[in-house]
Amino acid sequence: MNTAYFRLICFTIFLSATTLWSQTQPVSKDSKQVIIEGSDFLDISESEIPGAIVFTGNVRIVHEGVRMTCNKAYHFTKANFVKAFGNVNMVQGDTLTMTSKYAEYNGNTKFAYATGNVVMRDPKMTLVTDTINFDRNSQMAYYNSQGTITDPENTLTSKSGKYFLSQKKFQFQTAVTVTNPRQTIKTNHLDYYTNSGHAYVFGPSTITSSSNTIHTTKGFYDTKKDEGKLQKGSKIVYKDRLIEGDDIYYDRKEDFARAKNNVKITDTINNFVVKGHYAEVYKKKDSMFITKKALVTTLFEKDSVYFHAKKLIVTGKPQERIIRGFNNARFYKKDMSGKCDSIHYDQKKGLTQMIGKPIFWNGKNQMTGDLMHLISDSKSERIDSLKVLNNAFIVSKDTIGNGYNQVKGQNLYGKFKDNKLHEVDVVKNTEVIYYMRNEKQELIGINKNVSSKINMILDGNTIETITFFTNVDGDILPENELPENARLLKGFIWRGDEQILSLADIFPKEELEIDAKVQDETKKKMMELDVPMEASKETLEYDKPKKPEKSKVQSPKSKSKK
Repeated sequence: MNTAYFRLICFTIFLSATTLWSQTQPVSKDSKQVIIEGSDFLDISESEIPGAIVFTGNVRIVHEGVRMTCNKAYHFTKANFVKAFGNVNMVQGDTLTMTSKYAEYNGNTKFAYATGNVVMRDPKMTLVTDTINFDRNSQMAYYNSQGTITDPENTLTSKSGKYFLSQKKFQFQTAVTVTNPRQTIKTNHLDYYTNSGHAYVFGPSTITSSSNTIHTTKGFYDTKKDEGKLQKGSKIVYKDRLIEGDDIYYDRKEDFARAKNNVKITDTINNFVVKGHYAEVYKKKDSMFITKKALVTTLFEKDSVYFHAKKLIVTGKPQERIIRGFNNARFYKKDMSGKCDSIHYDQKKGLTQMIGKPIFWNGKNQMTGDLMHLISDSKSERIDSLKVLNNAFIVSKDTIGNGYNQVKGQNLYGKFKDNKLHEVDVVKNTEVIYYMRNEKQELIGINKNVSSKINMILDGNTIETITFFTNVDGDILPENELPENARLLKGFIWRGDEQILSLADIFPKEELEIDAKVQDETKKKMMELDVPMEASKETLEYDKPKKPEKSKVQSPKSKSKK
């Protein structure tokens, strides 16, 4: 018989058998039958695998939107099940492909299993692993072998994971690492969206870059924009700074962080600690803005100094920090304290300026004036001197009686010794009312006079000596010869009940009320954050600040030379 003719007859018989088999295979009531479109060879004898038809060479398989090709296939028609061997390629629609050495597909459950150098691809990502299970009903694939996912932004590695095709979302509940040239994310629980590059971390997690390391137990990070929102025990760690807060927004490109509720910023170089319930930190600009019970603590002379104001701004390079406080500014140190409208502290100059109705307490001495300068030695960190400019007034209570020792003049210049005011010069139009007592603390008389200048040497709260200079006019009067209404100098106001005697006193009442509001807000937020992972996405989306708040207040123009 002619060879070409024989081959034509064999091919016609094979094609007819394949067509007849495809048309007559049983169909399940609940699902459509897996169709073998064709192959090079067909064996329906079931001699190789009982219950299966064997297809060999260029096998093509179709089932409800999925097309498969392979080198060899076993088709179990009754079970509506197929096993594919060699160069397996599965395509779903025009978006998903999966290649492997071996695969199984169940037409009834629409469940696929692939193993051996498995590669799954869609337009946004590639997943490489050893074994994948793919449920077409839920459009979810999962693997429990080491896997690597790459997309235009990141590379993800994990021991197991799930991929939700409709959402373009990977979900990991074992150790996973996300890397790109800018940062590395490590966590045990992660939701990652390949379309947007959004990463949601749950449980202890770190985001590491060349400039800092972020720690969080629940947070969101946009890997494309390098922005994120961190909550529930989050902190940003720099080499010289630590930022903590209940709710942190972070922009890595701008190196900007905005923190809310229970904020704490630690500056390790300058021994600064900043606290409040709202803060903005500009790392590149070396600046911080703090409000809502704002407090800056700095170590000075081996003792802590606390600054408070409605708004605090900290700027400057290391060792050159400047603290500016606006609206009801206050400071407290163990042996001194003060209040004013605004305060300006220059670390390099060792200068603290109190501006706008300043009042300063040192021990039991109260000092007021239009402007005050506290000057310290920047090397020894010791308070060196004090200047009170315009309308200087110093008051202290008499040690025994109900009277007040008072000195006023245009300007006051004081020198400190061991953090206590030791020597004071008051100049121009000075007036004095002073209760003089002997060694037994018996009242000798009340000294009331005026002069051009006064010098006082103090020992704690007691005036050891007082010297009057030029145009001295006055006398020491017995107590019964000086009426009550003449014992107070013009402009006298005693504000001892306002003295800041402890750290708790540094906050006005309205600032203390902020704590209660924050506690309620934090409790509510923690309840939201404890919801299951799948429901928590919306609670983590960040509210990016439109324009980070900046202070419009300029540094005070007044200056002082040591």
